[in-house]
Amino acid sequence: MSEKKYAIGIDFGTESARTVLVALEDGQEVATAVFPYPDGVIDEVLPGSKVRLEPDWALQNPVDYVSAVKVTIPQVLKESGVSPQDVIGLGIDFTACTMLPTKADGTPLCALPEYAQHPHAWVKLWKHHAAQPEANQINQLAQERGEPWLARYGGKISSEWFFPKALQILHEDPEIYEAADRLIEAADWIVWQLTGVETRNLCTAGYKAIWDKRSGFPSPDFFAALHPRMRNIVREKMKEEVSPLGARAGGLTPEMAAATGLREGTPVAVANVDAHVSVPAATVVEPGRMVMIMGTSTCHMVLGEEQKLVPGMCGVVEDGIIPGFFGFEAGQSCVGDHFAWFVENAVPGAYEEEARRRGLNLHQLLEEKAAALKPGESGLLALDWWNGNRSILVDVDLTGLLLGATLATKPEEIYRALIEATAYGTRIIIETFEESGVAVNELVAAGGLPERNKLLMQIYADVTGREIKVVGTSQAGALGSAMHGAVAAGPALGGYRDIREAAAKMAHLKDVVYRPIPEHKRVYDQLYAEYVTLHDYFGRGANDVMKRLKRLRAEVLAQS
Repeated sequence: MSEKKYAIGIDFGTESARTVLVALEDGQEVATAVFPYPDGVIDEVLPGSKVRLEPDWALQNPVDYVSAVKVTIPQVLKESGVSPQDVIGLGIDFTACTMLPTKADGTPLCALPEYAQHPHAWVKLWKHHAAQPEANQINQLAQERGEPWLARYGGKISSEWFFPKALQILHEDPEIYEAADRLIEAADWIVWQLTGVETRNLCTAGYKAIWDKRSGFPSPDFFAALHPRMRNIVREKMKEEVSPLGARAGGLTPEMAAATGLREGTPVAVANVDAHVSVPAATVVEPGRMVMIMGTSTCHMVLGEEQKLVPGMCGVVEDGIIPGFFGFEAGQSCVGDHFAWFVENAVPGAYEEEARRRGLNLHQLLEEKAAALKPGESGLLALDWWNGNRSILVDVDLTGLLLGATLATKPEEIYRALIEATAYGTRIIIETFEESGVAVNELVAAGGLPERNKLLMQIYADVTGREIKVVGTSQAGALGSAMHGAVAAGPALGGYRDIREAAAKMAHLKDVVYRPIPEHKRVYDQLYAEYVTLHDYFGRGANDVMKRLKRLRAEVLAQS
């Protein structure tokens, strides 16, 4: 056994799981492995069946998560040559709210033949938006009853969250609801598979399941008013006890130790959320510094010393990110997905041919061409709602808009306008926080996009008028999870006392800093004012054409 100690972090994302083996002394990422989920995002047909899914569904196969563990951990051990004896802790994070129904022993209902063709038996991914009617019902009831917890979530519960998804199961497939001994976040479920111990982590409970450190979950009376069968949902199908971040959930089971090559009993941290766990990995353990985790979606995380109520935020949770602080979360549900949609569906063949000839991918080619444009040159303005709006409007029924297109409009101009739209969305979130008394003095970017798209980062600096620093890893979620694994192990095994101590040793920023260009910012201030006009006109009820079109689409599809 060597003096050097390591931890493993696994980041379960939308399309794949990413695993890193990290040295505790300095945060060096010794080995990395990526496991694309074989079934990916299930949004059309259930695997192995002809059962078609309705619009706004997004499911996954939990078997893919277990496979990711069993494939990637042996890979990083083999690649690094590190002895399992020197791996002292393991942590995981997950997209959220991603939840599934299971039996009492943790068996997913979709793994049982009698339920495999029931869509509601499968994992509901974070971006499953088909529970919007249930979210509307929860919000209306909470407003009517004057529930005090509603204000902590910006005045609206999202369809992406735990209880709308649970209520949808009960409404549409009560057989599955009755068969489910447990409704559980995938984050907690995978920790259950690793340790044999069922836990519920503070982060997903606080941000996605309306739990509060001081008052717990909403009352049974509220749930009963929502649906009589839900009165005791927490006691019957969840757990009332919530575990703090950095705590030890349990030790690796003999079966998982044999499958991964790690030691039996290796400490496993309580689960976390991909965005929230990235904050300490970005060196942020104090208020005033907003971390933007930028990928398919973007989460905006900032700490405060007291609770503030911010319109349209995803939530404020005491100890929800860093113990001792209130953690604020906002987000945009369409960022990387925005650009991917355009590249996959709207780029002419000539661009594909040029990209092939020059050895570039389409994103790189479009970024290069878009970077040659000046702010405002295209005459375009977009709303970033291709996947609904998370903050500050909290409305998944909003849709995308591109304004100003002409017969002369080029693909790179649209690509740049889509980037700018997401930057405007971030700015409105920042300004809403500041107007509510939550300081945002500095931005730190994490996730896949800051690594790949320098133009995007410069546009964000220009639009927000703030310097942006970049986290020193492309795997902030996995690094943050490894850091929590080191905290779960504790000093006795060579780990750390708390996440602040782990961050001081293991977290780093890159040398690069993106600074606003004054002449760009002057133009973007004008464009942003126009964005806000469109944002309020289409998003606050003056013109509900987006929702009318969506309803018409649903009616037509229902008849076909």
